[in-house]
Amino acid sequence: EVTLVESGGGSVQTGGSLRLSCVASGYTYNRIPMRAFCFGWFRQVPGKEREGIATIDSRFDTAYADSVKGRFTISRDNDKDSIYLQMNMLNTEDTAMYYCAVDLHYDCEAVPMRARPDGPYTWGQGTTVTVSS
Repeated sequence: EVTLVESGGGSVQTGGSLRLSCVASGYTYNRIPMRAFCFGWFRQVPGKEREGIATIDSRFDTAYADSVKGRFTISRDNDKDSIYLQMNMLNTEDTAMYYCAVDLHYDCEAVPMRARPDGPYTWGQGTTVTVSS
């Protein structure tokens, strides 16, 4: 079983930065290493649908929501089974619960994963980001 643990959320003022981290642990049933899979960051505001923010696949291809392009950067460290989300120039509309997810399908790709926030992924418990003006 694979589990994800996020960290790095918090409260910042408009224009500030935060860096989210997500560490994967455990194994798939066939022991495929985490480096083979796609990871992503999603966010959700109460009363709204979950949104795909940034995803990264095994080839390090990435996909971003238009709302965060140029401000957020997703990265991964396969040696640590970790992914990160560097968030700069935060604004109040970025306030949300942020979730890390992994797509354990071997042929996953970043673009379709980001576009499917309701996909069959393994999810972390989330970390809260609050941006105040």
